Amino acid sequence: MYARMAWRLLRETDKRLLWKLAWNFGFKGVLSVQKHKARLKRGEFFPPFLYVSVINSCNLRCQGCWVDVAAKQSKIEVAAMDRLITEAKAMGNSFFGILGGEPFMHPEVLKIFANHPDCYFQVFTNGHFITDEVARELRRCGNVTPLISVEGNEIVSDERRGREHVYSQTMQGLQNCLKHKVMAGVCTSLCQTNFELLSEKWLDRLIEMGVMYTWFHIYRPVGPDAKPELSLTPEQQLQCRKFVVEMRAKKPIVIVDAYYDGEGRALCPAATGFTHHISPWGDIEPCPIIQLAKETIYDERPLKQVFQESEFLRDFRQTAAQHTRGCIVLERPDLLEQLAQRHGARDTTARKAELQELAAMDLRPSQYNPGAEVPEKSWAYRLAKYFFFNDYGTYGKHFDEKKWIDVRQETPPPRPKLMQIGQ
Repeated sequence: MYARMAWRLLRETDKRLLWKLAWNFGFKGVLSVQKHKARLKRGEFFPPFLYVSVINSCNLRCQGCWVDVAAKQSKIEVAAMDRLITEAKAMGNSFFGILGGEPFMHPEVLKIFANHPDCYFQVFTNGHFITDEVARELRRCGNVTPLISVEGNEIVSDERRGREHVYSQTMQGLQNCLKHKVMAGVCTSLCQTNFELLSEKWLDRLIEMGVMYTWFHIYRPVGPDAKPELSLTPEQQLQCRKFVVEMRAKKPIVIVDAYYDGEGRALCPAATGFTHHISPWGDIEPCPIIQLAKETIYDERPLKQVFQESEFLRDFRQTAAQHTRGCIVLERPDLLEQLAQRHGARDTTARKAELQELAAMDLRPSQYNPGAEVPEKSWAYRLAKYFFFNDYGTYGKHFDEKKWIDVRQETPPPRPKLMQIGQ
């Protein structure tokens, strides 16, 4: 399998782009994680990977989207992005996830990539704006990998995305990337209507097309149009984990996940401090679906100081790690309400309804499923996670099993009563 994967990379990808991936993301990404570990030992903090939503606008209206895509457009200007990236590079960072809205609706997003040839950018996109010309420019830059979202067949995609003819436009954007030998991935937010994409047949099709990696997210019912009925059951989430582990040891395609270590133990990248998120308004949030913040990238302090001194982010990481190894948004939204109370955190949505939405959420199971861990079978993935992607000791330091509420039952326990400040 490893030989077939290496052959695919050499045969199907532009060699200059492959070198950019190996150096900017691979070698320098490993160094950024090592620097992160060293900082933690000194009692310092700066996330080794940052996700940045560069714009809120989008041409689609997806079910469960947490972004105010129909609100007045807000975007992070090139100068602000340059400052953010430059200060992060000074801390050893080289990889940035670019989100939206739809990132390619940002009129100068290609300029941002070109301004930082020593970095690597993964762009979460629906693919509709990746024209032949854009794909050609991505190849010229060489430091960008589009991660294109495919939500199912034509019917399912239209329903999930809230528009017609979504699938064909998405696949055209993907084909434009592959035509120009741009390394591209395909991601799917797995839910009840597209769970059938979790199949060898789908992976084989992606491999045949020339796709180099894929990512199966688990649908999270958040935002103003949450669809909890689309959520996967704990059994389906376990099935997804087993499938990913099996296929990683079998198929010549990289399968990404961000929610388990090499032993199959659940983790949250935001709780471990592996990554935090920047909103289109410049707010520094724990993760994209937690739209609460105290600090922004427009603070006069250096970004290094902002992250180090943020009591809000520190409290989030400790609170999340104390109560679950899974997703605190799904399992304990009440704790996020309390967190906002303690720190006077701003609602960073344009709709100003984050706290109301959290208050309305039922407790739901996430990836934490103790007793059903599925360790990696692939030695390559196991080694990579052992050295570079794990909890960095977070849960050993903070997790308190007595504080975890098991919400895996058919009838979840009642939501804990919200404690007011001073109680």
